[in-house]
Amino acid sequence: MLRQLALADMGAAAQVHRVAFDQAMPWLVGLHTLDEDLWFYRERVFPTCRVWGCFDDEVLSGIIAFREGWVEQLYVLPVVQGRGVGTELLDVAKQVCDRLELWTFQRNTRARRFYEARGFALVEQTDGARNEEKEPDAHYVWTR
Repeated sequence: MLRQLALADMGAAAQVHRVAFDQAMPWLVGLHTLDEDLWFYRERVFPTCRVWGCFDDEVLSGIIAFREGWVEQLYVLPVVQGRGVGTELLDVAKQVCDRLELWTFQRNTRARRFYEARGFALVEQTDGARNEEKEPDAHYVWTR
């Protein structure tokens, strides 16, 4: 089941983010605490983005946070990856926006394959100097 998330879902959204992030990028584990993740979702994500979630029964299994033209966050719990959750969430943003951009890390090859298979084109790669993690990243764009 897909639905737009409310601030009451913030803790679950931050937890999905942390679990999926740490699994996908173990070289960055420990970068933030759960309290920092909660602050980020409360102060930065929910006020500026539409946040949607996919539920498996009552459990939040994936989230997308997007605003006009940008996918800010897309995370799916590792136990449900490969079941279409990420595609369903991305389709929510694609239905609303004619163009979407996003950043992902160059070393996150699974995410890069996921986006490329869904029509996103690589437009730029950087050395990571402009991101918090200082991790080389990749900029993607999708247009309808």
